[in-house]
Amino acid sequence: MNTEQCINTHKNTYEVHEDDYSRNLQDKSSMTRDNIVKTLLLFSIPLILGNLLQQMYNTADSVIVGNYVGNNSLAAVGSSAAIINLLIAFSQGIAVGAGVLVSQAIGANKKTDTKKAIHTSLAISLLLGIFLTLVGFIFTPQILKIMKTPTDVMNDSITYLRIFSLGLVFNVIYNMEAGILNAVGNSKRSLLYLAIASVTNIILDLFLIKSLKLGVLGAAIATDISQVVSCILALYFLIKVKSIYQVQLSEIKLHKNTAIQMIKVGLPTGVQNMVISLSNVLVQSSVNVFGPTIMAGFGVYMKIDGFNILPVMSLSMASTTFTGQNYGAGEKERVKKGMWTTLVTVLIYTAITGTLLLTFSNSVMTLFTTDVNVIDAGVSAMKYFCPFYFLLGTLQALAGTVRGTGKTIPPMVILLVSMCLFRIVWVQIVLPYFNTIENVYVLYPISWAIGTVLMIIYTLKSKWLE
Repeated sequence: MNTEQCINTHKNTYEVHEDDYSRNLQDKSSMTRDNIVKTLLLFSIPLILGNLLQQMYNTADSVIVGNYVGNNSLAAVGSSAAIINLLIAFSQGIAVGAGVLVSQAIGANKKTDTKKAIHTSLAISLLLGIFLTLVGFIFTPQILKIMKTPTDVMNDSITYLRIFSLGLVFNVIYNMEAGILNAVGNSKRSLLYLAIASVTNIILDLFLIKSLKLGVLGAAIATDISQVVSCILALYFLIKVKSIYQVQLSEIKLHKNTAIQMIKVGLPTGVQNMVISLSNVLVQSSVNVFGPTIMAGFGVYMKIDGFNILPVMSLSMASTTFTGQNYGAGEKERVKKGMWTTLVTVLIYTAITGTLLLTFSNSVMTLFTTDVNVIDAGVSAMKYFCPFYFLLGTLQALAGTVRGTGKTIPPMVILLVSMCLFRIVWVQIVLPYFNTIENVYVLYPISWAIGTVLMIIYTLKSKWLE
């Protein structure tokens, strides 16, 4: 299905309420007045499903490459995730800043501020997207060499990353569009567009990899096209919607004061994401020295890991939006109750998924490959990750709530200390003396535990709601 067909198919769904401001009040009411548990869950479910769909079409590349190409290509696709996350990490942080400003403006009924925030965020995403596309395409070989990528995987890795980088501009813009939709309480839209993109990617993967035998090149092209589809669909909706958050192409520009405020709020999260992603690149480099088999097994599990982490991140994002709107409306007690609701939800979710993954670990790995050694490597990683996801869930639930008040620096510092500084020290000091893959895996739960303890202390002891 091409982009034009997708737009025509869903054109009728773009008809919305005629009264701009009444729609805004409806969105506001659902966040600041309705039952907290119901509001958070109803808002979170589309976010969770959307992120799972996004992870599914990213995972489809690995599944199809692993089954129809080979282990070296599977290793190339899997090990590229850390670099891709590094490239888009800063833009994701700015998207958080934009979401906070939009949600707070909605909560305070500030129509002009809402429009400025939306159009400024799109202008920033366009500039960042173009920059990242150029960086990714030009510097891919140098980055892969720094990461100690094995020579037998290098060519496939360069091909995949370079072609993938051509679609980064659409990826960045879509993430900002989805952030806008989520911030105004319309998370179902981002779910719809990700569903379309996911189906598009899987169909193209099968056609380009299985039928045309394009290997990792086909996987990258399929991902790029699906990102273009979701980006265009979301933009089309934002242009056509009759509401306070309608986008006018002529108004997409940098409003100076709004841009400064957005960067001020989003910069800590952006820097945090970049540095954490950089630490993950260092971890991936440590994995790469163990060869293509371990790379493939670890890369496969990182795809599976996304199905656990992304819903947790979705709940954290929902908490940020819920907090932003209620904080803007002066409803501080609802902010506290929303935090506890999010915390209980992530603990239940991580307990269930961690147990299921450990129980069916071999079966899950065989979806990607039949190579026994690769399967064993992935199952080994599960044993170090799955029992401890509740720590990551607690950390993200609390951090998401605090960010919604506009205080993004404390969560940034805590996450940098636990998920970056600690991991760098571990890789540089511990691994040279105890150089086993198990000692790479174990640094994840330890870093989660450190971050969780620090975040709990901050939440209990500081005056973050003042």
